[in-house]
Amino acid sequence: MKNINADIFGLRPQANRKSQIAFYFKALAVCGLQLAALFVSISSPAQTRDSLDIKIGQMILMGIPYAKVDTLILEEVRKGNIGSIILFEKNIPKKPNAFADLKKIIWAYQQAAPFPIFVSIDQEGGKVNRLKEKYGFTRSITAEATGKSKTLDSARFYGEATAATLAGLGFNVNFAPCVDVAVEKTNPVIVTKGRAYSANEDSVAMMAAEFIKQHRKFGVATVLKHFPGHGSSTTDSHFGIADVTKSWTPRELKPYQLLLDSGYVDAVMSCHIVNKELDKSGKPGTLSADMLDGILRKKMEYNGVVFSDDMQMEAISKQYGLEESIKLAILAGVDILCFANNVPGSQKISPQRIFEIIKTTVAKGEISANRIDESYQRIKKLKNKINLNVSSSFEAELKKSQLRQRLTAMQLKAAQEEIRLLQESGSKKKKKKSKKTDNK
Repeated sequence: MKNINADIFGLRPQANRKSQIAFYFKALAVCGLQLAALFVSISSPAQTRDSLDIKIGQMILMGIPYAKVDTLILEEVRKGNIGSIILFEKNIPKKPNAFADLKKIIWAYQQAAPFPIFVSIDQEGGKVNRLKEKYGFTRSITAEATGKSKTLDSARFYGEATAATLAGLGFNVNFAPCVDVAVEKTNPVIVTKGRAYSANEDSVAMMAAEFIKQHRKFGVATVLKHFPGHGSSTTDSHFGIADVTKSWTPRELKPYQLLLDSGYVDAVMSCHIVNKELDKSGKPGTLSADMLDGILRKKMEYNGVVFSDDMQMEAISKQYGLEESIKLAILAGVDILCFANNVPGSQKISPQRIFEIIKTTVAKGEISANRIDESYQRIKKLKNKINLNVSSSFEAELKKSQLRQRLTAMQLKAAQEEIRLLQESGSKKKKKKSKKTDNK
């Protein structure tokens, strides 16, 4: 071995033979450690993400701050830390014909993503209508007006017009239809705003099915909301607790069951209502395992994607800390956590913060990696269902990630074994030399 190898590590051999032998073994050991470190750096570069990271990213839905591409959100999409985005009226370019400009914005986010993302919107029609006529988009009507029609023609016409517009822009998820039953006439968030089709649960299901059919023609997923029913509340969960314990009725579940039975459910959105008849602890629906896992998944046998309603609404944000609400929502059965950064007065939350909370909670053992994988599998299935063609890219990246992890572990183990053998060899030589000295 030449001194140049020793120079690499900043070491130089001593003059006498004994010291020189010891030095070389030390150099070899250092070399083994350096090689091990090199293997790690090669197989796990800074941009490499493990399979858990990829899956967590798919569970995060974020709002966009402006009517243009936001560089911070774009970078998080590019890194895979965001699997879905949502747009509101504030994201629509303020001009008489915003179609082309909005399409470019959506295209930029989708092109940046390592896997196709959900691009979502609340386009129910009527008052919950982000794509207004003043921006050059198709006219829409309320669910209430649709429900009052004597035929299904209105549901078909406006459902198709909405779906065609969304698909043309690049949206692939519509947080509609609202299948809340108009139980309470004074309900401030659903009924008085015309968001319920009817006070009759069968009519609600019939109208919603027609709306969903039109969206499926254009490859746009629909999301039933707000499970397990917000039509009987007298308060708005955007601004505090909405307790429906005394007013909620089981018939509010019927539209979900009818649509499930007929195969018209792409996804479901949870709501933040409190119902102590369904959850004795008083947890809001989004955080309630009794409601989501117990009723929706087990009793109603639904195993698709569950989106949360906005996690920044005050029914959640004022009652639970950020870490606790995220943990409880995932444990309850939520697959995609919505942080729209759109509730007035709410603290802005970054995707990095959400990502780190989920990953830390898994590291602590409070949420299992299997639970994260359950959500990932549901999300992947829905993305494939609406022809986002994500299976191959998802699986290829996961396999690469898992291979990198296995190689790193194997390389480290091999390097450690090599160092051990070198050390044993050095020790034996020292003993032999010691015996020769003793014999002299």
